[in-house]
Amino acid sequence: MAVKIRLQRHGKKNFAFFHIVVADARAPRDGKFIEQLGSYNPNTNPATIILDGDKALKWLNVGAQPTLTARRILSYEGVLLRKHLAEGVAKGALNQAQADAKFAEWKAQRDEKIAAKKTGLRNEAIAKAQAAKKAEAEVNEARAKAIAARKTEAEEAARKAAEEAAQAASAEATEAAEAVEAPAE
Repeated sequence: MAVKIRLQRHGKKNFAFFHIVVADARAPRDGKFIEQLGSYNPNTNPATIILDGDKALKWLNVGAQPTLTARRILSYEGVLLRKHLAEGVAKGALNQAQADAKFAEWKAQRDEKIAAKKTGLRNEAIAKAQAAKKAEAEVNEARAKAIAARKTEAEEAARKAAEEAAQAASAEATEAAEAVEAPAE
């Protein structure tokens, strides 16, 4: 019986997540499986991978063949490196302490890369938010200037109208005064 380590799709349309399972190669993709090793969620950045590395290593050692995507996930999590180092220990190329030290060094570098990516994404989001806030402030300032200009124009128009009304009233008053004075003479 051919055994595969593969992904089993779950989730809704356009928002899938996957279970990493060991299954018979003849079983349907989302069908019967032998054992679940973990899960993979590509919707987050960086992708969320939860994997039981010891179970995966056990299945690899007994001959389970990972699919291409499962192989990439196992490599990313260091399971394939642990298998490689275990084979080196079995052949006598290195001892278990050296293999553990190499794996710990690789794991530290990988964790540092992931932390750097998360920090970069967070800094990028902060910079984007600050740029948006600055652009919004510029737009608000432009709107405030436009409103102030319209307000000064309206005040100027009201002042001119008041002056014209005052002039018209004074002209009427002088005409009325002249009209009152003219018949009296």
